[in-house]
Amino acid sequence: MEYKVNFIWDEETGVWIAQSDDIPGLILEGGSLDALIERVRFAAPELIELNNAPSVNSLYFSVERREKVLA
Repeated sequence: MEYKVNFIWDEETGVWIAQSDDIPGLILEGGSLDALIERVRFAAPELIELNNAPSVNSLYFSVERREKVLA
């Protein structure tokens, strides 16, 4: 089974947020994208198992970062 995880930069708080519509309960945040990806790699399989969902074959990551441009 394939699962998609979205990573979004929250400019107001200065953290990355990971969430997934495919993995109930997956909402994590971190100061660096690399560290957050590692946390997701450990948390996602555990949450999938707790939700009695099919095991992970692959995780797909979607990264979004928007910043205000000062004029």
